[in-house]
Amino acid sequence: DSRGPGEGLPTLTVTTILEDPYVMVRNAELEGYCIDLLKALAAMLHFSYKVKVVGDGQYGAVSSTGNWTGMIGEILRQEADIAVAPLTVTSAREEVVSFTTPFLQTGIGILLRKDTVSQEMSFFHFLAPFSKETWTGLLFAYVLTCFCLFLVARLSPCEWNEPKNEENHFTFLNSLWFGAGALALQGVTPRPKALSVRVIAAVWWLFTIALLAAYIANFTALLSSGSEQLPIQTFEDLVKQRKLEFGTLEGSSTFYYFKNSKNPIHQMIYEYMDKRRDHVLVKTYQEAVQRVLESNYAFIGESISQDLAAARHCDLIRAPEVIGARGFGIATTQASLWTKKLSVAVLKLRESGDLDYLRNKWWETSCLHKSRERWSPLQPQALGGLFLTLAIGLALGVIAAVVELSNKSRHAAGHVKKSCCSVFTEEMCTRLRIKENTRQSQETSGRANA
Repeated sequence: DSRGPGEGLPTLTVTTILEDPYVMVRNAELEGYCIDLLKALAAMLHFSYKVKVVGDGQYGAVSSTGNWTGMIGEILRQEADIAVAPLTVTSAREEVVSFTTPFLQTGIGILLRKDTVSQEMSFFHFLAPFSKETWTGLLFAYVLTCFCLFLVARLSPCEWNEPKNEENHFTFLNSLWFGAGALALQGVTPRPKALSVRVIAAVWWLFTIALLAAYIANFTALLSSGSEQLPIQTFEDLVKQRKLEFGTLEGSSTFYYFKNSKNPIHQMIYEYMDKRRDHVLVKTYQEAVQRVLESNYAFIGESISQDLAAARHCDLIRAPEVIGARGFGIATTQASLWTKKLSVAVLKLRESGDLDYLRNKWWETSCLHKSRERWSPLQPQALGGLFLTLAIGLALGVIAAVVELSNKSRHAAGHVKKSCCSVFTEEMCTRLRIKENTRQSQETSGRANA
């Protein structure tokens, strides 16, 4: 038992339930959010109190005999005057007892593990700053601009002296190379001579500078916010994905909320949980938190309890959407004169900011500061596509060089009456040993001069 201060004041018997962080036993005394709330109410309304933990460890439901169990039952049997605990205000309970204004708002939320974010990152994450339509538009603009460069260079007299005899440097392939060089902010030849070609080149340069600025800004924002983005923001996101299993406490009010809901998304969640009830439904809240930490599992449950889990475990986070808003209220007997007084006192505590202070005190976390201070390197998935693109480009370049050399060897083999393979081998050896042969010839000529 825990007794409140005050002699000569009316004494209320208070029933509660042990649940972290509402009521906890520390050094043989009770402490927690509800105990602090009770102290504040007693000081405002001038009453003393005697706290006792509910005998059967239940919140309050109708048993098979038709009687109420838990804290609701104790109030009905007048074993307690009020119940100060995380007791949800429901229509069934409101029929038999009276509730004050809720002192804490809650609802149904989704508890996730943070590292589901990094696993969702695309291998070609470097393409994410622009949409598919933007990349398609960029490719079209590039080809069209290069074609215009080629066409205008052919039409402009300044790009040739004698069109019939002199070669024009702005071939279509050279135009494509010029456009690609400008897109990468690299200076390339051929250099435009005609005013018309220079106008097109200048406009393309302006376009590429603005485009690259937009890409760099978006890519920087993507990389910096990667750790804060959640793959699942809403219950609809949860239904659409296939990677995470999800469930709730077996036989809980949350389970029946989805069962009775007319919302099609909620119905899909209920059907999923009902079909796999042996696998996705958990027995206890502690089991649910452990399962989220250790496997690909999302837990649907009381949002305020999930906030506490996220405060205690820095790897966990609650998704933004909360449905089925409900509140925790103080229960009294229906004829009690304390109901109105307690409701007004709760409202005063809310208006003065005391309830927010208590919420922050018992849900305090150091995870936010840790995540801000801790620097984390980029995940391999973020730039994996870039490395793959580089590897493909290098391979294509080597293959192209081998094809060019084999074509030259084929033509040379026809002139010297040798096999293509032998000529190709000789050409390859000559090109790979060219520096060594040059050094040897330089040494030989040096000795001769000496």
